[in-house]
Amino acid sequence: MKNIVKLLIFPVFVYLLLFCTPGCGNGGKGGGVRFEILFSNDVSAEPLDGRMLLFISRDPGQEPRFQVGDGPDSQQVFGIDVDGLRPNTPAVIDGTVFGYPLESLSAVPTGEYFVQAFLNRYETFTRADGHTVKLPPDKGEGQQWSRKPGNLYSTPVQVRIDPGKKKVIALTLDQIIPPIEPPADTKYIKHIRIQSKKLSEFWGRPMYLGAVVLLPEGFDEHPEARYPLVIDHGHFPRTFDGFREEPPDPDLEPQYSDRFKLDGYNRIVQEQAHAFFKEWTGPDYPRMVLIKVQHANPFYDDSYAVNSANLGPYGDAIIYELVPHVEKEFRCIGEGWARFTYGGSTGGWEALAVQVLYPEEYNGCFAACPDPIDFRAYTVVDIYEDKNAYFLDGPWKKTPRPGQRDFLGHIKCTLRDMNHLELVLGSMGRSGGQWDIWQAVFSPVDENGYPKPIWNKYSGEIDPAVAAYWKENYDLRYIMERDWDGIGPSLQGKIHIYCGDMDNYYLNNAVYLTEEFLINVKNPTFDGHVDYGDRAEHCWNGDHDLPNALSRLRYAQMFMPKMVERMRKTAPPGADLTSWRY
Repeated sequence: MKNIVKLLIFPVFVYLLLFCTPGCGNGGKGGGVRFEILFSNDVSAEPLDGRMLLFISRDPGQEPRFQVGDGPDSQQVFGIDVDGLRPNTPAVIDGTVFGYPLESLSAVPTGEYFVQAFLNRYETFTRADGHTVKLPPDKGEGQQWSRKPGNLYSTPVQVRIDPGKKKVIALTLDQIIPPIEPPADTKYIKHIRIQSKKLSEFWGRPMYLGAVVLLPEGFDEHPEARYPLVIDHGHFPRTFDGFREEPPDPDLEPQYSDRFKLDGYNRIVQEQAHAFFKEWTGPDYPRMVLIKVQHANPFYDDSYAVNSANLGPYGDAIIYELVPHVEKEFRCIGEGWARFTYGGSTGGWEALAVQVLYPEEYNGCFAACPDPIDFRAYTVVDIYEDKNAYFLDGPWKKTPRPGQRDFLGHIKCTLRDMNHLELVLGSMGRSGGQWDIWQAVFSPVDENGYPKPIWNKYSGEIDPAVAAYWKENYDLRYIMERDWDGIGPSLQGKIHIYCGDMDNYYLNNAVYLTEEFLINVKNPTFDGHVDYGDRAEHCWNGDHDLPNALSRLRYAQMFMPKMVERMRKTAPPGADLTSWRY
């Protein structure tokens, strides 16, 4: 195989590229430029497993490992699996190795580039389901491979690449990312961590859950108070971002936000965080315990807060292990009527999912811009009817499906782009990316122990059997419709969904379909709320007054007063509605 283009001619090569075992692609015989990447005994005396990545960049502004992404400014990356790679033994990246955005090293234009090698290290897990898999464990960074402690990388160097000439370029992994210093507790912010019995049994090793806890004003001065609990679902929180006790830094160098077209947006973020602190500690703010859950796992920076064949029983572990621990330690009421969830994007899906799957355990969810809640609109793909995720097939052409847009509809990348980047960053669903975690959460386990693909990662061909499994287990609109007779009474008045009608990832499409069911359902009626922001992008949360750049920083202020009102209306007789209202 001399060129990746031949994948289009020989389907067997596509299979080898997508489904080969860890280590395949190492040491291929492609002509032209080849990179040989190794580490010394000083870095590790033991053989290492993982994903070896090679970055090629024209931009000297920052390290190449930080310059790859879905958008049009992405630099180049190639990747291979390494299995038991020994010290001083080179891993080879040549013209046979799949890359993104260009698929082959032979397609890189002749010129001067900055290059860097990187090893995302894997460890072996022997799970309770009988499968042994190699995955990157979280090291306290929230599954960010480019910053994961213990990962290896090379010092960036400038080289000349000419694919037409044979040349070996040697790179040495001479740097190790150091451990992360844990954040300190403050008067208001506490960090807790527990070993989960349920998750440890599944993964065959100690596994942990954490929470970042924001305590109400007067917590120490009112020992008799018992508080409602609010869970802010979302991506991995190192600490409680968005809560700043000190005023904004007057010396902060302003940074431009390309997303919001605002100068000094970093200062706006600090201003809003300090404003939240003043509101939270003010005389009229609801006194509740507010937590962010830390549930990073070997596939992603969070688990989607549900039980999963590939990730294990995270849903049960959170609600039956972590939540009771938090409620006991921080004097919470500890009953479903006094427990709420909210979140945006990933957190929006999680907020709705835990309310639907544990209907008695929560008294309301506020789901903003949720990830796909109806798989007939899995962003822009109907996984039940479409044959291919990447293209609309016509009689004479294939039209690429869009992956990301701005509020005017301008396309930044396609679904194929997004998935091909993940394919380079990790085989068998191990990229740590968005599409791979959806697949890991929603899919059954494949014969090899890894998530069964919803579609062929290279071609986009959808597997209808996997789609059917997704429908029965994780399509939230379908589950509500299927089970409404049983769960409807426990969900009435609890579901609140918000989404911009120009969501960057087309998440509003699934909200439209879900709304059609909710507003027409009977016995009981929905009695919740679905709302849309006109031309609003991702993370819109129902605020029609402030621009999205500000409203996305004010989730708690938007939702917590509504929770208080809900408790006043629905608390059981004799419930504590006063001790926490000081």
